[in-house]
Amino acid sequence: MQTGFVSMQRLNETNILLGVTGGIAAYKTPDLVRKLKAKGANVRVVLTPSAKEFVSPLALQAVSGEPVSMELLDPAAEAAMGHIELAKWADQVLIAPASANFIARLAVGMADDLLSTLCLATSAPLHVAPAMNQQMYRAVATQQNLATLRSRGVNLLGPAEGEQACGDVGPGRMLEPQELAEALEHLLSDRPLTGTKILITAGPTREAIDPVRYLSNHSSGKMGYALASAAKRLGAEVTIVSGPVALSTPAGCQCIAVQSALDMRKAVMSEVAKADIFIGCAAVADYRPAQQVEQKIKKSRDEMQLTLIKNPDILSEVAALPNRPFVVGFAAETQDLEHYARDKLSRKRLDMIAANDVSKQNIGFNSEQNALSVFWPSGETKLPECDKHSLALQLLDVIAEQYKEKQDAQDRRKDTGSTNR
Repeated sequence: MQTGFVSMQRLNETNILLGVTGGIAAYKTPDLVRKLKAKGANVRVVLTPSAKEFVSPLALQAVSGEPVSMELLDPAAEAAMGHIELAKWADQVLIAPASANFIARLAVGMADDLLSTLCLATSAPLHVAPAMNQQMYRAVATQQNLATLRSRGVNLLGPAEGEQACGDVGPGRMLEPQELAEALEHLLSDRPLTGTKILITAGPTREAIDPVRYLSNHSSGKMGYALASAAKRLGAEVTIVSGPVALSTPAGCQCIAVQSALDMRKAVMSEVAKADIFIGCAAVADYRPAQQVEQKIKKSRDEMQLTLIKNPDILSEVAALPNRPFVVGFAAETQDLEHYARDKLSRKRLDMIAANDVSKQNIGFNSEQNALSVFWPSGETKLPECDKHSLALQLLDVIAEQYKEKQDAQDRRKDTGSTNR
């Protein structure tokens, strides 16, 4: 009895906006509303035009106890803009069922009906429960759209496998209402970084030679942005200090854009005092030209010499602060990975280091995949190759565990010191 009571309170007073798109699984949504409300949630429903062909607005209004919204421009809404009112009301947005069509429109940022528009207008986390024919789900376009949504921090719930309305068997069934309610409940309760402020550096830096040329590297920023998205999903307040990348800022994260290593250092030092955890994932240039020529250098000789000077070591500076955060570094190596990673861990006095072998073509720079060897003073673990967003969640679980252990050890030392006095 006690267990059931605690479980129900996890969604207590959470405002869940349920978006229903056109698909046969829409007939299950009145039961989904009931399951969410049984767990204490407040539920409001938005129907797309095609969803009305599969489920009655009146039925959803009856089980939710709230009017069902369907029109983008609603005279009954505040300032006739229902998408803004609903976007501000929602703590969580759940799209179930999410058709292949709606997933495609969401991936490209369309805003041509109420549901798609409020998805752009809200800062609430988005959760998508795919529901479609197995071949549509397996299609390259659908998989790319799902990867795009995942990269933006959208949580994908399902799909399940089994017999479908068309008679096919395979992946594409919407999770059952009870499974969806429990999955959402789990996501909202399993947030080990809640209340934690995380500062992450990401991407490359560009060190100017003249107004049109610079020194840089192959970093895409994908790992750093995946970490930011995952950290936000796990409850953290996240700030990214990012070099030049072709990536969108994950929902709910603050991004400070920089160019050079000196720019990055300045931004980090202005933010680090507020951070509990610092993750140095950026590929910061080790050197910069001693002088930046003010005009474009003309090609006039067979050879050109550049004098390079060392850039500041941002990671070491953060680790040397008197009231330092928990400091995590990255090491991109092409050989002797463990040796160089452990040396960097010790030399820079880091709490943890995540190392990857960038000599392998299918992982690391500019790849969707990665694998990490993670070291800390008293232990290590290996995170096998997978997509960077899944890997980011695994790494953050390790970081959260070691951060908590360090905090607990510090608290014990404080208690011991207080007792001794």
